[in-house]
Amino acid sequence: MSRIRVIAGTRRASRAVQTWSLRLGVIAVIFLVAQAATAQKNAATQAITDMTGKYHFLSPDDVVAILEEEGKLKGYIDVYQGEDESDTILSYQISIGTRTGNQVEFRTRKIHEKYYRFTGTVERGKGAKEGDPDYLRLVGELQTKTSNSVTGKDDVQTQQVILKSIGKSENVPDE
Repeated sequence: MSRIRVIAGTRRASRAVQTWSLRLGVIAVIFLVAQAATAQKNAATQAITDMTGKYHFLSPDDVVAILEEEGKLKGYIDVYQGEDESDTILSYQISIGTRTGNQVEFRTRKIHEKYYRFTGTVERGKGAKEGDPDYLRLVGELQTKTSNSVTGKDDVQTQQVILKSIGKSENVPDE
């Protein structure tokens, strides 16, 4: 009889050990998944010390060039015109631009009653190192504002954009 009790006790102990092993395994998996998610989030939100550079704009030939100095943004947006336009490139100078943390805002001067306004964030892209295409991204809302000088009304087009940084290996014409 005592031998049966020992066997039954051993089986219960074995089941308890298996149950605890399973629980510890589940906890370990949850911990590893949480660590991986935290590491990925930290990499995506790591501090970007300088966002100076060129970024793709709305069409493949259009460029946003930004120079950051002490939280102030300077630069321009070069927009290539269609062949039927008199100017080949319109260069919209950034008139007001700021960066606070990863929050970015800028507005251009008007050309032909049109200007651009961007509000969003600067984020790390998919590029592995500085100088790679898509190393940084400007993600947010772009407004294109056009004033009708005859009617006095403003037309505002708003779109969500991801402006990817231009890599050193990419062929982009300089000014």
